[in-house]
Amino acid sequence: MNKELFAERIKLIREKQEELLGSRNEKLFSTNGIYNRYANPIVTREHVPLHWRFDFNPETNPFFMERIGFNAAFNAGALKIDGKYLLVVRVEGNDRKSFFAIAESPNGIDNFKFWDRPISMPQTKEEDTNVYDMRLTQHDDGWIYGIFCTERKDPNAPDGDTSSAVAAAGIARTKDLVCWERLEDLKSTSGQQRNVVLFPHLIEGKYAFFTRPQDGFIDTGKGGGIGFGLSETIENSEVKEEVIVDAKTYHTIYEVKNGLGPAPIRTDSGWLHLAHGVRNTAAGLRYTLYMFMTDLKKPWIITHKPHGHFIAPLKEERIGDVSNVVFSSGWIADEDASVKIYYASSDTRMHVATSTIDQLLDYCINSPQDKFHSHKSVNTINDLINKNFNS
Repeated sequence: MNKELFAERIKLIREKQEELLGSRNEKLFSTNGIYNRYANPIVTREHVPLHWRFDFNPETNPFFMERIGFNAAFNAGALKIDGKYLLVVRVEGNDRKSFFAIAESPNGIDNFKFWDRPISMPQTKEEDTNVYDMRLTQHDDGWIYGIFCTERKDPNAPDGDTSSAVAAAGIARTKDLVCWERLEDLKSTSGQQRNVVLFPHLIEGKYAFFTRPQDGFIDTGKGGGIGFGLSETIENSEVKEEVIVDAKTYHTIYEVKNGLGPAPIRTDSGWLHLAHGVRNTAAGLRYTLYMFMTDLKKPWIITHKPHGHFIAPLKEERIGDVSNVVFSSGWIADEDASVKIYYASSDTRMHVATSTIDQLLDYCINSPQDKFHSHKSVNTINDLINKNFNS
């Protein structure tokens, strides 16, 4: 064993990570004026703590090799507690298994550091094979809820089929993000459920869920769209009837499937929603983010919906494990009415964009809606041209 090599490797690897964790992020100029991107990703696999990855005992790891490898850190839920910005990150190991871990930042923009241990998620009677994409909701009942996708092997898969899966909405709750109580998975009558979000208030004395019903694990089938339904309880939640809030639509950015991102933000003008939409391209599926607003008293009724995408993958964001993807499970509305939008790119890394409540309301209310035809899009452009020429 070369003790000098062991010590030198520890020193270099620690210095490299400390430099990453301590680096400042730079706000980029925004041409669209709606939000600002930032120069660097905020959480990556390189942020994973070294004591999760390396055995620091020279007797059992004489070459100081990485014993547990990590592939990605993405699709995080978000919450601000006691002045700290917290992300419940989906961390994926080299073994393909995802789990949840808390990354904390003093400002929500940079210096994110993982807590000492990942979340130990309790199991239901049927163990999860994989879990991911948690949305966080601070509910009126005093609990913080995490709604996430739990994936299990399809029991009806034919012999030899080792990829067919069943998706359900797992539910857990906590007071401190350390100790979690696992509840029964959400039950519904509309097939598999992914991208489920708990609304923060009771409606008619019932727990309210935004859902995404689909026929299969990947394909939405005849269903699809962002749904909404009520459950009598949360401990054994069941949505017996769903209304579609926002249906998937031909030749749009959400023609293949769509789903709500984080829990909506309440404003005096209505609820702000951030969602993802998926379309077909010659190179495969393309995921972008889009926004809409719903009625304050009836949050399942859309009042405003800008055309097209809100955030799409750009430059390096397009490259990763699943390319040409942006996806969001979390945002934070701050006390000063600023909004931090947390999104992942290409199932690989986390980013942040910043805006304000006023900017997002202006965007939703005053942007044109989709007319669903090319010639009508040209009419919309000409309307703006005429307005500018006549002003």
